Amino acid sequence: MTSVPSQILPTFTDAAAFRAFRCDASRWLPIALEIARSHGLDVSAPHMFATGTNLVVGLGDHLILKIFPPLLRAQFVSERGSLTQLAGRLHLPIPEIVAEGERDGWPYLVVTRLAGTLGSEVWPQLAEAQKERVLRQIGETIASVQRAPLGPLAQIEPRWDDFMRAQMQGCKVRHTRLGLAPKFLRGLDDLLVDAAALIPMDAPPVILIGEYIPENFLLTCHDDQWSLAGLFDFGDVLAGWRDYDLLGPSAFMAAGRPGRVRSLLEGFGYAKLDFALKRRLMALMLLHRASDLNSHVCIDGWQDKADDLVQLQELIWAG
Repeated sequence: MTSVPSQILPTFTDAAAFRAFRCDASRWLPIALEIARSHGLDVSAPHMFATGTNLVVGLGDHLILKIFPPLLRAQFVSERGSLTQLAGRLHLPIPEIVAEGERDGWPYLVVTRLAGTLGSEVWPQLAEAQKERVLRQIGETIASVQRAPLGPLAQIEPRWDDFMRAQMQGCKVRHTRLGLAPKFLRGLDDLLVDAAALIPMDAPPVILIGEYIPENFLLTCHDDQWSLAGLFDFGDVLAGWRDYDLLGPSAFMAAGRPGRVRSLLEGFGYAKLDFALKRRLMALMLLHRASDLNSHVCIDGWQDKADDLVQLQELIWAG
């Protein structure tokens, strides 16, 4: 009897070709299940996740297999290093690594699946007091992650100073291409001058997750109180200045509401919201690796409520 040859994971040189491959699970799910079986894992109830950057499949209720294409190997290094370094150091559950390996040059991780409801499914319906409560917990969690020692994550590339200088150099071109209104573009040069003084380049770096957003955390409800229940997706970790991780929740969740802004910052450890902090956060928001204000500032009509970047920082970090 002749054995059926295993499928091979192909090589991709560009992200678009890989995304097309990822969208057709029939081309990769049999390989994912082979990997799972090789570790003695149950493959009777696989579940594909529609969102995400890599190949991700749930194995029953308790495990997740993530397979990283070679062109995104840096995400594997980041995820593996972060989960290893943060294991046992947080009050909040994060995935645990159960198995790891490589198939056809594609590294993979098998991690535990966290309990809870995806934040993006719950957040829009939460009452204002609940949103403030969750944002305070997010601020506390960011601070907790940043207290963990860097360990091997200190070697993550790019280094903070190189990353920031590259972002500053390309900032105006980026936001012009993304269609930022001219009234805001006009203030970019002045903001970048301020940024060079306000953003520490050589301060002791901390772990930066980069994306504390509702798609990357879980919530649970007890006695009508919603709480943060888990954090996942560590594929874009940097080591750098601590304020960088305030940007995701500021843009996507605080929505310029003074109570939410205050809860996030107090949870993080900032008792005072002054002009310098707002200016630094505005600069970092424009320098973030995923920065796109038109898509990311979740304040209705914000483009018409501010005439320049100074007014915009007062709008986003109100209070």
